[in-house]
Amino acid sequence: MADARKIYSDTVIDHAMNPRNLGEIQNTDGFARVTGPCGDTMEIWLKVKNDTVGQATFFTDGCGPSTASGSMITEMAKGKSIGETLKISRQDVLTALGGLPEESEHCALLAANTLKAAVRDYMAMKREPWKKAYRRL
Repeated sequence: MADARKIYSDTVIDHAMNPRNLGEIQNTDGFARVTGPCGDTMEIWLKVKNDTVGQATFFTDGCGPSTASGSMITEMAKGKSIGETLKISRQDVLTALGGLPEESEHCALLAANTLKAAVRDYMAMKREPWKKAYRRL
């Protein structure tokens, strides 16, 4: 742990060791699964009411920084409007985590891209709700 503290902020370590919002949501309003350039996959589920994210959860098969990024971005999304959620960037995640080593910054990008894809899925389902019946999760 002492070595980890030399590389990662306390916030990264906390979110990696005690991830918030882990797991799937049944009857989700928005969902995305994205695989990043390093091979890590992240999934994000959204529950939305009145175009505001009420619940956001995630799962990743990735490393500690991926877990921390998924945990942080779902915390950041909760309570935000769909428009605000779409504006959450890789840099916002990095800032909220207190930074990541350069070789791990792609984890924040994976989280941001997965959140945006889940929001796009929500918007598509809102436009054509009949498609939700054909969703396989």
